[in-house]
Amino acid sequence: MSDQLQTPIEYLKGVGPNRAQLLRRELGISTYADLLQFFPTRYIDRTKYYKIAELRNTMAEVQIIGKIVHLKTIEGKRGQNRLTATFVDDTGQLELVWFKGQKWIRDTIKINVPMVVFGKINQFGNQVNMAHPEMEPLDQHQQQLRSALQAVYPSTENLSKKNITSRVVSNMMQNLFLETGGNFAETLPDYQIEQMNLMKKPDALFNIHFPKSNEHLAKAQFRLKFEELFYIQVRLLMNNLIRKHKIQGHAFTVVGDYFNAFYHRHLPFELTDAQKRVIREIRNDMATNAQMNRLLQGDVGSGKTIVALMSMLIALDNGFQSCLMAPTEILANQHFRGLSDLANGLGINIKLLTGSTKTAERKLIHEELITGKLHILIGTHALLEDKVQFENLGLAVIDEQHRFGVEQRSKLWKKSEIPPHVLVMTATPIPRTLAMSLYGDLDVSVIDELPPGRKPIQTVHRYDSNRLKVWKFLKDEIAKGRQVYIVYPLIQESEKMDFKDLMDGYESISRDFPLPQYSVSMVHGQMKPAEKDAEMERFSQGKTNIMVATTVIEVGVNVPNASVMVIESAERFGLSQLHQLRGRVGRGAEQSYCILMTSFKLSSDTQTRLETMVRTNDGFEIAEVDLKLRGPGDLMGTQQSGVLNLRIADIVRDRDILQLARNVALKLLKEDAPLVKPEHAIVAKVYHELTRKSNIWNYIS
Repeated sequence: MSDQLQTPIEYLKGVGPNRAQLLRRELGISTYADLLQFFPTRYIDRTKYYKIAELRNTMAEVQIIGKIVHLKTIEGKRGQNRLTATFVDDTGQLELVWFKGQKWIRDTIKINVPMVVFGKINQFGNQVNMAHPEMEPLDQHQQQLRSALQAVYPSTENLSKKNITSRVVSNMMQNLFLETGGNFAETLPDYQIEQMNLMKKPDALFNIHFPKSNEHLAKAQFRLKFEELFYIQVRLLMNNLIRKHKIQGHAFTVVGDYFNAFYHRHLPFELTDAQKRVIREIRNDMATNAQMNRLLQGDVGSGKTIVALMSMLIALDNGFQSCLMAPTEILANQHFRGLSDLANGLGINIKLLTGSTKTAERKLIHEELITGKLHILIGTHALLEDKVQFENLGLAVIDEQHRFGVEQRSKLWKKSEIPPHVLVMTATPIPRTLAMSLYGDLDVSVIDELPPGRKPIQTVHRYDSNRLKVWKFLKDEIAKGRQVYIVYPLIQESEKMDFKDLMDGYESISRDFPLPQYSVSMVHGQMKPAEKDAEMERFSQGKTNIMVATTVIEVGVNVPNASVMVIESAERFGLSQLHQLRGRVGRGAEQSYCILMTSFKLSSDTQTRLETMVRTNDGFEIAEVDLKLRGPGDLMGTQQSGVLNLRIADIVRDRDILQLARNVALKLLKEDAPLVKPEHAIVAKVYHELTRKSNIWNYIS
């Protein structure tokens, strides 16, 4: 892009220092380039002019030609004055109203001068009015750079207060095009533009801000969305290629005694085809000199732990240690117990390191790690401490990776001269569109079938008024020897929200399921870890029939005998959380159930969530619905949401364009990964520009 676009925004006609400061603070617009890429959110047809006699309060925004003939201030209660103007044309009159910025409006309004006003119509009785209209003299209006569809730009409360309306932004944009001559550099190769029949860059930028027609607008949007997603994919795929070529990994060429002994003599059940496929993918990765970086997705209970263990056994067969890092002590403990049981009889030294590990045990772990006596270390963030040093770390497995920041993960790599192979596991299914955008630089494996003998969980939605029938069902299940979870969203009563709180729930459940016939456990986030673990242990051992809990049990409890999950106030939970909670049951061979309890007052989004849960157990389908309802930022939480600050594309609505962009980027890099062919000079230039930026998503076209 030309140097002119790096000009600070205050130098643009119609901006100046004060407005520039506001634009920087409110919208992050510092340069001409930032303004050019401040894209409209919608468009209004400004080719039609209405007469006052035609106006109805059902209309959206309208524009009218007329004159202001009278202006007055009306005093309201508690000093809330409003400024009103009588606006007339040859068919009638309309009241214009301002509640804010009255002094500025009064100073700028000209009486009896032909004007064009634009805004939304309101009606009180027989009187129609327009609040805070956009206004400009008719002669200026006729000289404007005008298009059939007028852009509407996003705004903030502070911009509105200072009267920086969408119209004002549009005028700034017009000045930008006039000053630069709309002469913007092309950023895609000529052959791509030709093959895909794309609009050229300067035309696309003009038509996104000043569309000549709906057709021109659609072509401009497609071109700019494709380009944004294309360069994100180039960057992600290039990272993957660079890592495979530059970052040397340990070549695990041997599949030896540990792996084979486990596979042939200790495997508790036949692996599913999906597990076998994933293990093959991991074996192929680890056999090369490149560092493996693989994301393993699989629903709760799909058998990721066995895959992790078998990958660790390959590392061990090649003389290397492994570690598994989990986000909570409960989950680390569960992995430790699970892996220790599976590996029993193989002569493997497995240890657990968490914040609760005693000093003497820590000392032993540190010694055995350095000497290589310790084969597999499982733990929490405690693994990242500087004292934790391995003799030769060959494989790092990270569970529920979205809970760890990039910085934390990089500390693991530094514990080995050659970075270890990395296997990232998640039970949170990530929609394909999101995986392509967030984890496009990782290779992805999916376990998409449950182990044999597992029955799909039956999910039902019940209202609070059905509680007696639900309790009867729970008693029948307990009579069969099964156990039950009852999960609440809150720990203490919230005055703002009329939802059941855990303590009340616990007391009423204890009354309805009394001792000695029934025994009830309780777990919540405010308990000490030791108390929590003791209660979990009682439930795991079958000493209690019912576990009353908050969402602390979302991850980390594996009780095959628990067959019913009751989720109270299910309307309070997001889809992925409901799905995670449901995954706590269905781990044995018996039929399991999930009961979603709600009040009658439900929003349409909540209805969609509950209907989705009842309809399907497929985590990926659920994740797609969740993505549509909540958007990518919310779905990934604050840690990842910044990743998807896209300027114009939307990964939910534009998934087809995203897939196309990825395919085009893949094809280009297969043919010319170093980007040295003359026809790819433009791609190389933009790519290097992006890599210089600290945040590639602050996309500069």
